[in-house]
Amino acid sequence: MTGVFTLHRTSVGKKVIMALTGFMLVGFVVFHMYGNTKMFMGAEAFNDYAKGLRYLGYPVFGYEHLLWAARPILLAAVILHVWSASALVTQSRKTVKANAVGGMKRYGEQKRQTSYAAYTMRYGGILIFLFIVFHILHLTFGAVGYAEGQFNHPGKDNYDIYNNVIYGFQNVPVSIFYILTMIFLGFHLFHGVWSMFQTLGLNSATYDKLLRAVAVAVCALVVIGNISFPLAVLTGMIQPV
Repeated sequence: MTGVFTLHRTSVGKKVIMALTGFMLVGFVVFHMYGNTKMFMGAEAFNDYAKGLRYLGYPVFGYEHLLWAARPILLAAVILHVWSASALVTQSRKTVKANAVGGMKRYGEQKRQTSYAAYTMRYGGILIFLFIVFHILHLTFGAVGYAEGQFNHPGKDNYDIYNNVIYGFQNVPVSIFYILTMIFLGFHLFHGVWSMFQTLGLNSATYDKLLRAVAVAVCALVVIGNISFPLAVLTGMIQPV
């Protein structure tokens, strides 16, 4: 039992934490993207979906209770994911420097691999964190990216989320920021999903190609799906009602 509580101190433990929290976050991103595709089905379908999220578990749970219960769990997953990734990058750098004595060629190769991982996790993580903050301020609270009176704050009897999203993406700089961030997220996801397979011991000579294809497919699905929303608004495919 003691080993379970001290697992986070080991490199293996940190990798497991990063893989499991990453799996949770990827699942959320895919589900979130899938739900947003209801925009293409019209205002009623999308607003009903948004309302359904707020009434999850009703009447056992009250209005938005499960939604707010999920938010701190996701926040904890993000914090643990960033912490474990940062700790592993720091540890890897120390290992690379220690191995420099073993030969410059080996050191150079490890340094390139570590630099790529550090760049992907550190800067990708920072950008994604800033995006999450902006995304919440933008589409959840309507605090940024809207002209006065455009954002309709949702309530129990008021669900105009459809128009909120459209007006939000009609802001061209905001849509460009979303699109560029999603492309960067794709690279981050590919590296993360592939690393998750390795950490969980799923990779092998037999299944490497299949697992790599799965990682590419997940990233492509998320990126193309999320980019389609601002593009549909900017091109006029989706209009406010």
